[in-house]
Amino acid sequence: MYRTHRCGELRIAHVGQPTTVCGWVQRVRKMGGLLFVDLRDRWGIVQLVVSDAEATLRSQIEALGREWVVSATGIVRERSSKNPALSTGDIEIELEKLQVLNQSEVPPFTIETATDGGDELRMKYRYLDIRRAPVRDALLLRHQMAQAVRSYLNQRDFVEIETPFLIKSTPEGARDFVVPSRMHAGEFYALPQSPQTFKQLLMVAGMERYYQIVRCFRDEDLRADRQPEFTQIDCEMSFVEREDILQEFEGFMRHLFKEVLGVEFSAQFLRMPYSEAMAKYGSDKPDLRVGMEICEITESVRATGFSVFDAADYVGGICVKDGAKYTRKQLDALTEYVKRPQIGATGLIYARMAEDGTIKSSADKFLTPELLLQLSGKLEATKGDLMLFMAGKKVQTQVALGALRLEVARNENLLNPKVFKPLWVVDFPLFEWDEETQRFYAMHHPFTSPHPADIDLFESNPGAMRANAYDMVINGTEVGGGSIRIFDRNIQERMFHALGFTKESAQAQFGFLLDAFRFGAPPHGGIAFGFDRLCSLFGGADSIRDYIAFPKNNAGRDVMIASPSTLDQAQLDELHLAIKQ
Repeated sequence: MYRTHRCGELRIAHVGQPTTVCGWVQRVRKMGGLLFVDLRDRWGIVQLVVSDAEATLRSQIEALGREWVVSATGIVRERSSKNPALSTGDIEIELEKLQVLNQSEVPPFTIETATDGGDELRMKYRYLDIRRAPVRDALLLRHQMAQAVRSYLNQRDFVEIETPFLIKSTPEGARDFVVPSRMHAGEFYALPQSPQTFKQLLMVAGMERYYQIVRCFRDEDLRADRQPEFTQIDCEMSFVEREDILQEFEGFMRHLFKEVLGVEFSAQFLRMPYSEAMAKYGSDKPDLRVGMEICEITESVRATGFSVFDAADYVGGICVKDGAKYTRKQLDALTEYVKRPQIGATGLIYARMAEDGTIKSSADKFLTPELLLQLSGKLEATKGDLMLFMAGKKVQTQVALGALRLEVARNENLLNPKVFKPLWVVDFPLFEWDEETQRFYAMHHPFTSPHPADIDLFESNPGAMRANAYDMVINGTEVGGGSIRIFDRNIQERMFHALGFTKESAQAQFGFLLDAFRFGAPPHGGIAFGFDRLCSLFGGADSIRDYIAFPKNNAGRDVMIASPSTLDQAQLDELHLAIKQ
């Protein structure tokens, strides 16, 4: 064997033992008559030391370069100057023999915790980036979480079943990635955005409890928490109602937190209707680590003579505790923030509550001291606080206030990544209306069952229907979502009709599922968790990228292998494709 021990596992108990370790040279240091080598492998770093007496070894050490691969043999000894930052910081290896296993060119960036490589450079040499402790530890956390996922679900009688990657393209949801068929000219497969229809078919097949940790694909614009290929923990159960799903997967999430982070929750996860989440937090994925709940004041500010409020469908506000100290510059920055195109607000009104009890606002000409005092009561503002108001269309203004409260929380460092506030958001709208196309779209997907109390609204008022759906939200991130499914063929056909499908188009797209429902489909429902998002949440990171071994950049490119790339003409001809310039 190349080694007797791993670099990161040597401890004070190994003192006096002979050892051989292998790894990459992190750095070589000279201190007086001593030479030191930091040697790294997946398990950590150990220090090698060579004294004046070993002339041959000294020449070998002095010739070493960064990232050379070596084998080192020596005796473990206690360090005189210990390093508490290293797990091996109590010991070092007194080097007796060194063998160079492979040399390395000078790496394009420093392979240490804090590197000098930018994102694009790191992605181009991702195999070097993974050698760095933060990325290595992120991938090890991902592995640990995958083991904990399988452990819980296997114990709960779920069966892991793989579903196809080459499937049929469907028009709902994000854009599909498509794959041309060589054997069937002019026809295409699609890569699955999720295994939705297959897991429902597995319930029809009687498997009852299914899961898989599965790759999914969506051709959509990218951001920090989105990749064109991503991983879901996909689950489905038969003979269940919504409460069964919530209980089962709340237990699942508790298991992950306890096993991976040692975090336990005493209380049941909060259940919050979608309407309440929007009203109080301006988001269907509320971050409960901070307060600053939105308060509607529309009726309180009617007929003030202030056109901004009088003409608005909705007026709301938040209270920033101890925010009266904000400078004009800080308030202007918040105003510019909410005016960004992605937020879309027209402006911001503020009112400071001084320590002497007086209130001054940016609209004193219209908002009297008596009215401001009344508003302070509604927002539960006290001396030293700041009130921030916005007006406009209801949903747009609620969303803008939600973005504002999070921006204030970031500025105040209130979003502690080590504090976790999970909840279930329930009772979403079943449909959302698109003004451009003048039609309804499924807020989740077309197989989501309506709330039992709303089934009779399909034809009379589909916009008022609620979905029998649920999302798990942690710290403002939707980590999982699902629904009770439609299992009745008649209800599924009514759903397709509300979405604008003709019977013929529904049969062409989903005939296999409708046909399956003719043969005794059980009541069923499920949930899918974004595995990459969960990993980054558990790791305390904003981006999922470092929790994926070989991610794409924001343009959807793999700069390491130069993908996507062109095909030569012979391949195009074989696939019956022509490139339109």
